Order: sequence, then structure tokens, then C-alpha cells
Amino acid sequence: MDLCKTLIPIRPPPPHLRRALPHRHVKSTASLSTFPTTTPPESTPRLSLAESLQNETLQTLEWPSVCKQVSAFTSTTMGFSAAQAGRLPLGQSPEESRRLLDQTAAAAALSRPLDFSGIEDVSETVRVSVSGELVTIGELCAVKRTLRSARELFGQLEELASRDDDSRERCVPLLEILQSCNFLSGLEQKIGYCIDCDFSRVLDRASEDLEIIRSERKRNMERLDSLLKKVSALILQGGGIDRPLITKRRSRMCVGIRASHRSLLPDGIVLNISSSGATYFMEPKEAVELNNLEVRLSNSEKVEEQVILSLLSSVIAESKIEIKDLLDRILELDLAVARAAHGRWMHGVCPSFESFKTESPLAIDIEAIQHPLLLETSLRSSSDPIESKSRSSDPANEGNGAMKFEVISGSSDFPVPIDIKIGHGTRVVVISGPNTGGKTASMKTLGLASVMSKAGMYLPAKKQPTLPWFDFILADIGDHQSLEQNLSTFSGHIRQLCKILEVASKESLVLIDEIGSGTDPSEGVALSASILQYLKARVNLAVVTTHYADLSLLKETDTRFENAAMEFSLETLQPTFQILWGSRGDSNALSIAKTIGFDDKIIEHAHVWVKKLMPEKQQMRQSLLYQSLMDEKNRLEIQAMRVTSLHSDIMKLYHEV
Repeated sequence: MDLCKTLIPIRPPPPHLRRALPHRHVKSTASLSTFPTTTPPESTPRLSLAESLQNETLQTLEWPSVCKQVSAFTSTTMGFSAAQAGRLPLGQSPEESRRLLDQTAAAAALSRPLDFSGIEDVSETVRVSVSGELVTIGELCAVKRTLRSARELFGQLEELASRDDDSRERCVPLLEILQSCNFLSGLEQKIGYCIDCDFSRVLDRASEDLEIIRSERKRNMERLDSLLKKVSALILQGGGIDRPLITKRRSRMCVGIRASHRSLLPDGIVLNISSSGATYFMEPKEAVELNNLEVRLSNSEKVEEQVILSLLSSVIAESKIEIKDLLDRILELDLAVARAAHGRWMHGVCPSFESFKTESPLAIDIEAIQHPLLLETSLRSSSDPIESKSRSSDPANEGNGAMKFEVISGSSDFPVPIDIKIGHGTRVVVISGPNTGGKTASMKTLGLASVMSKAGMYLPAKKQPTLPWFDFILADIGDHQSLEQNLSTFSGHIRQLCKILEVASKESLVLIDEIGSGTDPSEGVALSASILQYLKARVNLAVVTTHYADLSLLKETDTRFENAAMEFSLETLQPTFQILWGSRGDSNALSIAKTIGFDDKIIEHAHVWVKKLMPEKQQMRQSLLYQSLMDEKNRLEIQAMRVTSLHSDIMKLYHEV
């Protein structure tokens, strides 16, 4: 008994397998996702609303574009599809996000890249087999290659981890991904025993019946070929053809003969005629029985091959859970390696989630962070990693997804790095400042940094960024005006804010752009102040931008409020895009209008009106801004002195050692 029958229980093929194998065109789909998007049965309407708002926020923060950046560094079609679709996993708890960060750090520390070649998305093949359809030989070979490559991939990790204890410890987060996987070696052996993937054919040894049929068919074809050669030689001698011609027509072997000499084959059967009519393709009378036997054996061979394919398909269907789990684990590993490569590409650093037990006075401490989408334009590469995946153009990189980048050294002036410093106990930050000064971009950068940290990604910043873990990041940014729903700009904002207030929790981050805008300023200020007072006790952090100076006064009566201003250079009349924490900023609308090119007389009249409308407020705001800037300057000078003193003490210890 052959190995295939030993490994695969033989059972009669279903009736539809007696038909010829249908030709299917299957387009590869995205990988089996490890990131559920459906709501669990126990979900409440509030949770569904929160997830809906979270998805809207991800779109607003352009998270899908960041995912597409990562897709350029993936090594499998599954990883590429998941990243292109914006389906990078977000940690659903602080522990899960830390695990993702550990995976990224482990991938970044690998001494050599992992080889993912041979890994294919066989989820469609699994679906086909489960539905009862036949899988093709090519699909079976793809399953075999994937199983073998997955096993070898785990072997690569074990080899890298076996070098020393430090290597083992560094590789643990990646080893854990594949450690408990079932690599289905038995299924791989079955396919390899039954299928020749080099020539895409079912092997004789796949079953005893197939071996017997092919043996009989071979002997019959030898007799048929010998007979036709003799007949063709006689036709050549009789002048019926210029050279012997043996061919197949209508699935039967025959010989070629001139139409004028067809009498040389009495009782022969005409199977076909050439387009010119000069040549007949005839089956000699002596070859009829042999041809009949060839047709019967050929049909029997096809049926037996379909039986083998059916049995292998059933084994794949029975292994669907293991295959799905294996694909998910490979996808998880691929995305971890891609996150690490993306982090290296943008010179990122690993963030950490702050703990309230830390001695640092800051809940959020991010230094010199740049928006990753803006940063992309300042990075130059030998081939654009975002627009195309040219891995096949470099034979050295073929199949493993390795990307080589040439990044211009030195610091770039674009985008402008910003510092985000928010202390413990601060629940609401009010950012004011000029239009086009970077308020919204700074707020989006904070939101995107929070999402990237949850996803286990490095941040384009300096030192080690620290920030809380947020369960939901909810944003009201942009114009929610809708003609279809009869919503004005203000109504659209209010509807969005109502939803946000309904689902925000103690661990949420809320981002609101131009709060209270689009209506009467006095009512807008009153409503905005009430919303902020509501948020201060119900969320981890709320960051809002505004042109309402009165909102900056909330800090004077409640320490849970903090102010920030976008710096504006009065010398150049241009924003510097830097954030002055603890300060309040002017809109500088008149200065900006002047730089754009407004008539000087219009600007002068506007200044007169401003002085008439609020002379006392104007002087007070300028005084407070000056005082806050002086306080910031003094604080920085004290910090510089401390750093200098600390450096001196360290150097003394160094020289003593």
C-alpha cells in the first residue's frame, strides 16, 4: 500500500468529481485578520458608538496613510494587504500595546533580516476546500510551500536566539508568536508525496489505481505509436505525404495524408481536414481499438487524479483552524518586522506608557516629535517605499521584503519638531494662537502619536517619549456640515461633541478643534467653557484649540486646566510652529492678513476697531503673554544650570574612576 493511501483515508469521490475539473480564476484576498472588527455579542450600544467614533477619528488623524507607509516594509502579501487597508493591530489594553512594542523592539534588534520567501496567502484555498470544491495542483503546492517556509521561518528565529543568552532574551517576543504553532508537517508530507510541484502533476505513487492506469496507458501508447509509425512509413512510400506525420485530433491519435491519396488507408476514419483541404487527418482501422482504450484510460486517469485532489482538499479543510492560526501568526510576525523597519526609516524611538507611580512630573513628555506624514517628504530613498514595493527588482531582496533606504543625514528643518509637555493632574489643555500657526497640526500629532504607541510603533522623536495609554482617542476636527442631514457647521460640531461626551471615559483622549466656533462668540465661549468643565472630571486628557481668549482664563481657577500657545514671531510676522506651554497666544489675525497682502489702510482701520472693542483686555493679554514668556525663560535657564552642574559632577566622577 502506498504512503498517500496510508496517510489519507480513501473514500469514494463525490459525484461532481466525475466531471472534468472546472477552471477557476481566484484572486488573492487579504489575509485572515487577527484583528476582529465585529462587535462581540455582549457589546452595548455605547461601545458600538465608541468604536464608530474611534474609526472616524482614525480617518481624521490619517491613520490609514501611516499604515500605508508601513505596508512598504512588509514581506508577505498578507501583511501588505492588512497595512494597505489600515488594519494594523491596536492594543486593546496597556499590556497588549506593550507586547506589540516588545515585538517591534525585538525585530529592530535582529542581527539579520528574516526571510519570508515562500509564504503565501492560502486563506482562499482553505475557503475553497471547506466549501467542498476541488483545490488545484498549484494551490496545493502553495499550501506546501507556505507550511515549509513557516517552519523554516521559526527555525531562523531559533538560530538567531541560540547564539547567546542575550540573543535568546531579545528574541523571546518574536519566538512567542510562532512557538505554539502547529506547522502541519503531516499535511506538508502528504502533499509532497502525492504532488510533483516542479512539474505540477499528480505522482504515480499517489495511489495504486493511478499507478496501474498510467502503466497500462503507457504500454497502450507504445503499441499505438509503433502502429502509426508503420502506417505513416507506408504512406510516405506511396507518395501520400512528404514526411511522416503523427498527431492527435479529437483526442485520438492519427496520421496525416494527402487528400488525393486517402485511398492508401481503406476503411480509415477522417478525424479532421486542414484549412486548405489538401491534408486529411485519418485514423487507421487498426488503431481504432487502441485509441478507444487510450480514451478510456485517459478518462480513468483524470478521475483518479480528481480523487487524489479531493482527498487532499478534505485534509486541508480538516486543518482549517490550524492553517488560519498559522497565517495569523505569520501576519503578526511580518507586521512586527515591518514596524521595526518603518521605525528605522524615520529614525524613530520606542515610546513608553507612563505610570502614575513614576517620579516624573509629566504625564506626557515627548521631545522634538515630527508628524510622520510630513516627515515622509523630507526623507529621500533610492526607491520610493511608499508608492511602490520594488522588492522584485533587486534579486538579493527578492521574496524577503527587505527594503534599502538612503536617508539624507543631518537634521531637517521640515517638519518643525515640537515638544509636548503635559503634567500629571492636567485634564484639559487649551491651545490658542494664530491661524496657520500649527494648532491643529500639533493636536493631530499628539493624537497620531497616541495611536502609533497603541499599535506598537516607534515615534519620530528624541529620547524616550512618555505618554499614557488611552482606551479611546476621540476627535472633533474638521467641518461636519451636511446638506443631506440639514446640519450647519455649528450643528455638525455639536452633534459630534454629543457623541464624544457620551462615550468618553476616564482613560480617553479627546481632541477638539476650534471648540464653540461657528456661532455667536459670547454663546460659543459659554458653551465651550461648560463642555471643558464637564470634560475635566470625565476624561484622562482633553486638548482643544480656540481663538476665544476667555477659555485661557479657566486655568486661573482650576489647576486641572493648562494653557498653551503657538509661538508667533513679531519680527518676521510668521508663525514658528513651536508650542509655548503655560502661555496664552493671540490670534495675530491682523499681522497674518498684512503678510498676505491686505491693503495697509484696511489693517490700520482694523487695529483702531480692536482698540475700541477691548483696550483693557488687549493690554492685559499682552502683559500676561510677556510674563509667561519670561517665566518660561527663567525655567529654562534654571534647567540649563542644573544640567551644567550635573555634567560637571559626572565628569569629576569620570576622572576619579
